[in-house]
Amino acid sequence: MTAGRKDFIISSAFATTQKGTIIMLDCHVHIKSDSVRKNDFRTMLGNIDAEGAVVLSLPPENFFAAGRKYTSAERLENVLNWCRGEKDLYPFLWIDPVSENAAWEIAESCGKGIAGFKVICDRFYPSDKKAMKVFKLIAASGKPVLFHSGILWDGKVSSKYNRPMEFECLLEVPGLKFALAHVSWPWCDELIALYGKFLNALSLNSGKTPEMYIDTTPGTPLIYREDTLKKLYTVGYDVENNVIFGSDSYANDYNAKWVMEWTSRDRQILKSVGLDNKQIEKYFSGNLRRFVSGDASSVNRKSPLAGN
Repeated sequence: MTAGRKDFIISSAFATTQKGTIIMLDCHVHIKSDSVRKNDFRTMLGNIDAEGAVVLSLPPENFFAAGRKYTSAERLENVLNWCRGEKDLYPFLWIDPVSENAAWEIAESCGKGIAGFKVICDRFYPSDKKAMKVFKLIAASGKPVLFHSGILWDGKVSSKYNRPMEFECLLEVPGLKFALAHVSWPWCDELIALYGKFLNALSLNSGKTPEMYIDTTPGTPLIYREDTLKKLYTVGYDVENNVIFGSDSYANDYNAKWVMEWTSRDRQILKSVGLDNKQIEKYFSGNLRRFVSGDASSVNRKSPLAGN
């Protein structure tokens, strides 16, 4: 919900000649209408060697949106229809954690096979008491949550709720697995510092320390992209298993050429800082599979010392 998306049409010839060798999963794909075009979506994902994606449901009723608003039940059924029976398509329900029916949505959607949840704090801080209760319910469900973070292009005063350090409160939600999207642009340095704090908490806190992921969905304008990824991978924190790529594109009209431009650029940047193909594949697919799998013990993360 940050950088604007240009419209491109990709030809099959272009896709054939430009495809890469590293399989990709897109962690950030929105649904923009109730029309389910699963076959078209699969075709466009295939054009960039993408095996799948996280598919984010239509927005909650009280979130900004033009046109028709949908009930919780309608939004849940729609996103499940996009992903039902499809390998590596992961349905995430977009919830409003301060709404009266948030707890019901979590229970209902988990019972029907939801893979995770999407949250945008557009008029409340993450530390809001109602929201924190809901985040604890999500943690108990074992499902991950993808948060918007950084500047929020919604036409109203809302970005203050989405600065990375506002999510420090999630240290009080044991077992939560969450990602902050858009590299929190323009607060990318603050995001990296927050990630270091969550890592350090592993050595200080008893119980199940929350696990933080970084979603590099643009976000970042081109002039900041190389600087941000280089800082992220060279700061000295253990980030290899906790960074995931997303596009912020649409399932109904997936912008394959635009996404391909970002994946190609990111791959070049990651190679320039010394990542090998195995590490790059984690960035494009492996880490997302771990994020949605519910397996928090599949890797050992190193905890940095205080002040590092």
